[in-house]
Amino acid sequence: MHSSTNPTASAGGRRPTGPPAVRSGTAGKTPPAALDPAAPPQQSRDAGAPARPSGDDMDPRTERARNLWNRRAARYDLSEALEGPVLRRTREILCAGARGRTLEVAIGTGRNLRHYPPQVELTGIDLSPEMLDRARERADGLGRPVRLVEGDAQRMEFPDRSFETVVSTLSLCAVPDQRRALEEMYRVLVPGGRLLLVDHVEYTRFPATLLERRREHPRRLPREVASEVGFEVGHHDRLLLGLVERVVAHRPT
Repeated sequence: MHSSTNPTASAGGRRPTGPPAVRSGTAGKTPPAALDPAAPPQQSRDAGAPARPSGDDMDPRTERARNLWNRRAARYDLSEALEGPVLRRTREILCAGARGRTLEVAIGTGRNLRHYPPQVELTGIDLSPEMLDRARERADGLGRPVRLVEGDAQRMEFPDRSFETVVSTLSLCAVPDQRRALEEMYRVLVPGGRLLLVDHVEYTRFPATLLERRREHPRRLPREVASEVGFEVGHHDRLLLGLVERVVAHRPT
């Protein structure tokens, strides 16, 4: 899953308000309060940090995805220069629309960190601890406060209605169960909260559709799945000859 083209993340349930966003490590076992955005900031890498998902806690496809992104993390940002102005501008536009308590799903190495408004209370989740290490370094370099959590987008451990904005950039396509991830995004948003999403959709075209049918959870256009799980889609368009879809939606009040 990655806020970037990376793809990683998953689910839980409850309620809060919002804390100051802080840098946080990802080692050790976690008390439930550490995953509450309203909980006091955790300063230590070892105390109160979110529990790492273990191989026993995830399905084989998700575990393979985590291992893949761990291997790619060291060289991942070399591809940033190849992304092109259209996708870079899309990142800027979507992140600029974030408000209040914001969750970036599959934050990866933190490519989007520089684009968020300074007043946003930012949390980033990613399946790969190696990606998160690089996101932490980038946040330190930018002086950008952010809470970083290692976790699965398909079953996030945040309480219900924890965030006012959820952002996902070029990462949903790499999550094994696209629908489950969108259900989780819906769950953690407050009523009226916004989903800001851009993703690759080349798998919806022939002949890629033939391979897609063989997946356990075939992917579909993000806007269609978002509507099915309860979002109201306010805007969608296609970029790069229709290979990328951009979606702005909200959870109904």
